[in-house]
Amino acid sequence: MTALVAQVAAPSRILNLARPGELSLAIAPDLVLCGGAMLLLLYAAWRPESVAHQRRVGVGAMAVALATLVAVVLVSFLGWSSSGGPVAVDGFRWASDVIFLLAAIVAIGLAMDYNAREGITAPESHVLILFATVGMMIMAAARDLMVLFLGIETMSVAVYVLVGMNRRSARSAEGALKYFLLGAFSTAFLLYGIALVYGATGSTNLSVIGGRISALSLLESPMLLVGVALLFVGFGFKVAAAPFHMWAPDVYEGAPTPITAWMAAAVKAAAFAAFLRLLIEAFGHLYMAWHDALWWLAAITMFVGNLVALQQRNLKRMLAYSSIGHTGFLLVAATSATPQAAGAFLFYLLAYTLATMGAFAVIMALGSGEQPRENVEDFHGLWNERPGLAVAMTVFMLAMLGFPIFGGMGFFAKWYVLQAALDAVAPQTRLAVMLVLATTISAGYYLHVVMVMFMKPRPEMAPPLPAPGQMARAVIVATVVLLLAFGVFPDPAVRWARSGTQLVPAMPAAAAIPAPAGQ
Repeated sequence: MTALVAQVAAPSRILNLARPGELSLAIAPDLVLCGGAMLLLLYAAWRPESVAHQRRVGVGAMAVALATLVAVVLVSFLGWSSSGGPVAVDGFRWASDVIFLLAAIVAIGLAMDYNAREGITAPESHVLILFATVGMMIMAAARDLMVLFLGIETMSVAVYVLVGMNRRSARSAEGALKYFLLGAFSTAFLLYGIALVYGATGSTNLSVIGGRISALSLLESPMLLVGVALLFVGFGFKVAAAPFHMWAPDVYEGAPTPITAWMAAAVKAAAFAAFLRLLIEAFGHLYMAWHDALWWLAAITMFVGNLVALQQRNLKRMLAYSSIGHTGFLLVAATSATPQAAGAFLFYLLAYTLATMGAFAVIMALGSGEQPRENVEDFHGLWNERPGLAVAMTVFMLAMLGFPIFGGMGFFAKWYVLQAALDAVAPQTRLAVMLVLATTISAGYYLHVVMVMFMKPRPEMAPPLPAPGQMARAVIVATVVLLLAFGVFPDPAVRWARSGTQLVPAMPAAAAIPAPAGQ
């Protein structure tokens, strides 16, 4: 312990990633997760399928994810950094990894209850979540376009299988097919974009690309212009930004509820983490060129997601469109190009992850194989029969709305994004006004769910609601406590989010970035 404390107190060490030993140190948490997942896969295949066996594999998967989380925290305390290389060693990477691993632990816990209730004996779903999380961690760390592509494919292949994991559900099979086809389509955009950017700059390393782009203009390099545009389209699909969002509602509705919760939170967070690093480290000098495109993408996404969510009566579809609206809010932070924006981005992702996974946990807890209970009408009078779940769902809805006090850290998440937009290099005043308007629109469907739980009577002939499973109950309690605690005492979460701003120094100095006209 004394040696560990001495290491933590030691000055920051700059790793030379050209040396295999130091590269291994840089990716140590990823190796822990990948190695643990492979060993767990062998164990899962060794024993015959049963509900008890899938639960044991689930417990093992949670232990592997927790061990990786501890490794991430320890490595982040060491204060290591790297000069160039294919992977980043910085605070943004470690802060992003914390979100991915927390989401994985929650998703595995929910999947254990879901599989037991639905009679699904295959234990591979827990291992696939771990492998997908490996891909997410690679995406957040990638400082090379080929490493980024490797991470995206590692994550995507696992998620394609997880969406169709419930083989008895036609909706699950339909969602998996749609996600696979559109995912492959978006991957083609990304791959062509990578090829064109490499052709224009002669490198796949983000730092080298950023240095060479500083001497180029998009108008002078059509190849670079098309490459950047294709990368924007590819990531637009991955984060479900309008108008590239059409896959999300059907996939979220058809996937098993624990996987939907995990996709809405972790998969979106991973795509955003990779996108933000790409914008800042590779295309920071092109801020004037991509700012307007991202500005319009954020504005359209906020309004499309929230306006269409108003019309939904299926809660999973409603939350799918809600997540599209939240994509727009996160894009507001991405347009700001400041250290405060990176911190606001991470804080918002944490609040959104907790609220989203908690809300889906409530939906899962109330359903069963014969009666999923995914419609708003199924929540009528929930306060009378399951008051604890009604209160928890209220906290989650208010957190996603950004309501003060009772919405916990959701209010501060919206506030920090709004503040980042107004304090940007080019103050995003119009976008900030649009954010407030879109949030006001979202109150219509969030508060409607709260209203029916407390004010609508439960049908007399309605069957009794099932009791939540142990893991679902633990997830709901933990997410409510964290949301409210960080709402009252936000300082620990704020300090954690600020640790992620280490990514930002690769951005050109604020004074060197002229303000876009009219913003």
